[in-house]
Amino acid sequence: MRDPDGLIARAGVRGDPDRDQHFLVDDRVLDRLPSYLTESDADTSHLLEIGGGTGVLTDRLLAVGDEVTVVERDRELAEFLREEFADEIAAGELTVVQGDALEVDLPEFTASVSNLPYGVSSEIAFRLFPEKKPLVLMFQQEFAERMVAEPNTAEYGRLSVSSQHYADIELVESIPKEAFSPPPAVQSAVVRAIPREPDYEIDDEDFFLRFVKALFTQRRKTIRNAIRNTGHISGLAEPEAVVEAADEDVLRKRAGAMAPAEFAALAQLARDVGEPIDD
Repeated sequence: MRDPDGLIARAGVRGDPDRDQHFLVDDRVLDRLPSYLTESDADTSHLLEIGGGTGVLTDRLLAVGDEVTVVERDRELAEFLREEFADEIAAGELTVVQGDALEVDLPEFTASVSNLPYGVSSEIAFRLFPEKKPLVLMFQQEFAERMVAEPNTAEYGRLSVSSQHYADIELVESIPKEAFSPPPAVQSAVVRAIPREPDYEIDDEDFFLRFVKALFTQRRKTIRNAIRNTGHISGLAEPEAVVEAADEDVLRKRAGAMAPAEFAALAQLARDVGEPIDD
């Protein structure tokens, strides 16, 4: 495996916190990241990496994947990756895409292992989740804890429900600041997401996610009042009709106590009787 410090030196760059650049340099962490994918028997025939940086993780992914595609926003780093991994590119094992991961066309990948840019980690994660592929992603620790949180905990919220809608989410490792150069201001964590169908049915996924978002903007209110107060967010033309049709036990709850399946049932009811404006 290529040495992380050697790659940084050859690239002639330094991490820039102002640009959300923190290079992972701990060999032990780097070696473990692909294992969280392989130990789950994921298909590694085409791996996607978001934010290739100097190629420290790319190098490890090439060792376990038949083909790797790296998306790197920084033009100079993308060019360095093409030079550093010229042999792998020539062999058809690696493709380097220069561009914003939120805008470029993603390949038909089978799984992703990525140290995400923290400033856009949420947006990238929710671009990847609907692809329903195994994911091993690095986030800020606090963000990761919110993803895996259970109802009736302080961390549980919209992010928890939305993430767990798509996959079984597990926080598999916490990463100290010292594993990066330069060290970020916060600790990091690795999350593994294994896609699966939820244990509930919904007819309109976009409305469900929008409805969850709306109710969590009023998390201190009862569900009754949250429904009434957020029609402009959920898009309900008749929120009062939902309140009248919903079970009283549900209406007395608060969003932080609602399991994803309860949100799904309530969202289905809201869609049926609340006249969503988009319909």
